Amino acid sequence: MNFKNIHNVYFIGIGGIGMSAIARFFNSIGKNVAGYDKTPKPLTDELKNEGIDIHFEDDVDKIHANFKNKENTLVVYTPAIPQNHTELRYFISNNFEIKKRSEVLGMLSNEKKCIAVAGTHGKTTITTMVSHFMKQSNVGCNAFMGGISKNYNTNFLVDNKSNYVVVEADEFDRSFLQLAPDIALVSAVDADHLDIYSDANDLKNTFKEFIGKIKTGGKLILKSDIKLALPKKDNVDIFTYSLNGDSDFRAENIRIENGLYTFDFIAVKGRINNIKLGLPGLLNVENAIAAMALASLAGVDNNEIFKAAPQFIGIQRRFDCHIKRADFIYIDDYAHHPEELKAAISSVKELFNDKKITGIFQPHLYTRTRDFANEFAESLELLDELILLDIYPAREKPIEGVTSKIIFDKIKNTNKTICLKSELINILKSKKPQVLMTLGAGDIDEFVEPIKNIFK
Repeated sequence: MNFKNIHNVYFIGIGGIGMSAIARFFNSIGKNVAGYDKTPKPLTDELKNEGIDIHFEDDVDKIHANFKNKENTLVVYTPAIPQNHTELRYFISNNFEIKKRSEVLGMLSNEKKCIAVAGTHGKTTITTMVSHFMKQSNVGCNAFMGGISKNYNTNFLVDNKSNYVVVEADEFDRSFLQLAPDIALVSAVDADHLDIYSDANDLKNTFKEFIGKIKTGGKLILKSDIKLALPKKDNVDIFTYSLNGDSDFRAENIRIENGLYTFDFIAVKGRINNIKLGLPGLLNVENAIAAMALASLAGVDNNEIFKAAPQFIGIQRRFDCHIKRADFIYIDDYAHHPEELKAAISSVKELFNDKKITGIFQPHLYTRTRDFANEFAESLELLDELILLDIYPAREKPIEGVTSKIIFDKIKNTNKTICLKSELINILKSKKPQVLMTLGAGDIDEFVEPIKNIFK
């Protein structure tokens, strides 16, 4: 597609984290951008402040006349939008140029050297970290991130002088198969999205297919414990990373100094001693190893990595510490898969091993709750106290017999409560937690400010 012939770009589901980054790109190059989303949120407020017109009713009459000219309008939609959506049906029936978000991202990433970060968890943090390392270097980068960088208060970075683009490679709906990366990283291939994939092997095979998309002469970085029969690919260099061990990229001498993790980074291009990481959590040391490995292979020098690491202050909703006092700590995290929960809770327990950890968890999707009820229970048992909310359905219809209670009943810890969202604030007012975590990928983030108001 020749984007020069496109004057108007209309987004159906513009408030999604991936969609909004592409909307910001088109807005930055002077296209007319507008869109629909289901509900207002801080991100849609920011897009409107940047000059993007957004409405929140599925109504063709709300679409400005400029975007009804099919000769120069591109329509972008997310697979989370149902096929019976009125506006989507209007554009389909009138033969507009319509693309999925992943298709457009694939086109944009092909115009530069592409660094693609894939994995069932960890990819947002790694993507945002490597984007930071590269932006703070002479290499520079453009970036489409799956989270809001707290350093730059955006999920989109532009650098017209840089030949690199960093993208988050999303396995949902097999979206990442639209990419053809020069450098790719895979952080995890744990079973997930079993509403899309028939089973864990189907998911792994699709990751193999993604790896097969790496360009000839490209590079692949795999977390060392990933077991994948890799496709035969000529002239692709393969590296491994891990927190420690014998990987090509790893950490040594990990310790906590003045509340920050400090470690030595071992790389194929030498060693960087005494790196200080601005983020808490041992899981973020591992994520940093991955991001530093990508930056190193892209040409960022060791001194630039050393300087940038302590400056990285994180991503909204990823191990996001909102209150840190001697008597109370509050952390919000996007964890919505059992392995993510285990990593987040274990990191908090390590940091605050003398304190009681209370977690509020909102399950995301009926299918994920059904498929991983045992694993969710096992991860949530790491908490000293659990408050379990009802399921956030997202794009799904209810499944008979699938509620939060199927997780709740499997949890052996008796210090547990199950409640509706409407009851949560009153329950919290009666408690005095030492460390509080909100966990989940739904709309649990709506409670961040009310919780801060209770405990500030």
